[in-house]
Amino acid sequence: MQQTQHVVSGKHRKQTSQAKGRVAFVALATGAVSTAGATGAALAHTTSHNDTADFKLTADASAKVGDSAPQILAIQEFKPNTNLSDQLTKAINYNEERALADEEARKPKIVVHTPAVGTLTSPYGMRWGTLHAGIDIANAMHTPIYSIMDGVVIDAGPASGYGQWVRVRHDDGTVTVYGHVETINVFTGQTVAAGDQIAGMGNRGFSTGVHLHFEVHPGGGAAVDPVPWLNEKGISV
Repeated sequence: MQQTQHVVSGKHRKQTSQAKGRVAFVALATGAVSTAGATGAALAHTTSHNDTADFKLTADASAKVGDSAPQILAIQEFKPNTNLSDQLTKAINYNEERALADEEARKPKIVVHTPAVGTLTSPYGMRWGTLHAGIDIANAMHTPIYSIMDGVVIDAGPASGYGQWVRVRHDDGTVTVYGHVETINVFTGQTVAAGDQIAGMGNRGFSTGVHLHFEVHPGGGAAVDPVPWLNEKGISV
């Protein structure tokens, strides 16, 4: 006769003390692993956050220091001045030259006029054993004769050897002589300006033709060659 075994479901066996111990150990181990994992994740997150914070702090600190720190500029090597004396001398000379130029510019300009228009026929120098103390300028009768600079007429009339002459003392003391004139347009003591007609060309006195005999006496002294004297003042004869 076959025996049949029946298993009743829903029934639990009574747990022994050893079984209870295993369950407690597994639960404890599982909790420990879970706690360790959570703790590690939290620590990793905290470390990562701290690293980022440290990086930002460092960057910010550097920026603030860079903005507030003074800049160090490169300068050229100091070289002492070795030619100071020369520079001072040049500066003094330059100032003196400027002062002289300024003084010269403030002086009244001396206007010089040609004594007459014509042809130079006889120069200054020795002639026939005597000094020809002026120059001869030839042209037609009554050709105008001009005072070469501002001045005062000191003679106007007859003169030995010259026939007739006019003499003018100029503002700088120079005396000019105009000889052999035919006509006289001024009188002694008259003030004349450069370019004023004072006489007309003639052939009076010891003369071999119509001309002006012209002399220059700087400072009222001895006569000098009128040609270079006039050239220095811009007048060509």
